[in-house]
Amino acid sequence: MKKVFIFPPNSLILADLVERFGHKPLMINNAIGDRVRDLEIDTPPLNITDEDPKKGLKYAAIEVPSGVRGRMSLIGPLIDEAEAAIVMIHAPIGFGCVGCERTNELTKYLIRRKEMPVLNVEYPENDEDAKIVVKKIALFLESLENKIEG
Repeated sequence: MKKVFIFPPNSLILADLVERFGHKPLMINNAIGDRVRDLEIDTPPLNITDEDPKKGLKYAAIEVPSGVRGRMSLIGPLIDEAEAAIVMIHAPIGFGCVGCERTNELTKYLIRRKEMPVLNVEYPENDEDAKIVVKKIALFLESLENKIEG
């Protein structure tokens, strides 16, 4: 089982495909869920600790808008943890958008920079294209199982 980062990082469709093939999807929904249920966080509705802004600085410079740093404090560690990634290109906002193009650009840059298997697929425009995308994802995820660890 590999840890697979998905982009957009809140796409339930990609997460479901990753899980169906026996891998662990790394997605922002889980990170946010952990934050919401963490008893240590006592600042609702912000759900941040004093350390969170510092974590964001690891991935984005101080000059970057605070919203980007905040998102990266959650997304960055997921990319660090990832052993592979699936990136859906040109996905519409309803597919799983973070809502910030700067965060999206930085996320894709960090994925490219990390040495790991990455599958880039174009968002399908029709049923036939969707079948092809699912097949590509399936083959990619199956290939991860066949890679020798070490």
